Amino acid sequence: MKNNNCTIYLVRHGKTNWNKQGLIQGHTDIPLNIEGEKEVEELAKELDSVKFDKAFSSDLLRARKTAEIIAAEHKLVVETTKALRERYFAHLEGKPAELLKEISKTISELEESKRFSYKSHPLVESDEELMSRFLTFLREIAISNPGKNILVVTHGGVIRIFLILLGFLTHGSNVRIGNLSYLKLESDGVDFFIKETKGIDIKDEEIENF
Repeated sequence: MKNNNCTIYLVRHGKTNWNKQGLIQGHTDIPLNIEGEKEVEELAKELDSVKFDKAFSSDLLRARKTAEIIAAEHKLVVETTKALRERYFAHLEGKPAELLKEISKTISELEESKRFSYKSHPLVESDEELMSRFLTFLREIAISNPGKNILVVTHGGVIRIFLILLGFLTHGSNVRIGNLSYLKLESDGVDFFIKETKGIDIKDEEIENF
């Protein structure tokens, strides 16, 4: 029987100067740096054998440029959306990523039923708010593109919480989701199945800057 699931390559954007400096990015619109662009070009060549039918990305520069470089190999126009943006970190944006360690520790100590709704500050998006916009969009993509290969470029924090939601990680997990890491997913528009991962190191204790 033919598999009619949508295949999604969920990619984290390339490197920025704020990534190198260990700063929280959130919605702050930081572009790729030269090193980041070169690394995206290498990933584009690696994914050249995948026949992408459509390409989507966060509307933030670092994600959009990443998607455009990869999509160019497939002669595709990238569609951008705010639904794929990183978590909004409000006053924490531009601050050292080390600050996220305490937030992560606080969340991991909560009752499991309270973790996704926890807000470290009234203006900072909770996991629940982040996943609400992200999953709605991802499911719409899967439902409208059965049997197709779709490129989706987003952010490290989004991928992290998505993996927790899928049961692949837990809150407080020591994991590094490197720039240009990706998940190969299959979805029927409801459920998501991880078929392949690249660049996700669960043993690494380095705190990620989003």
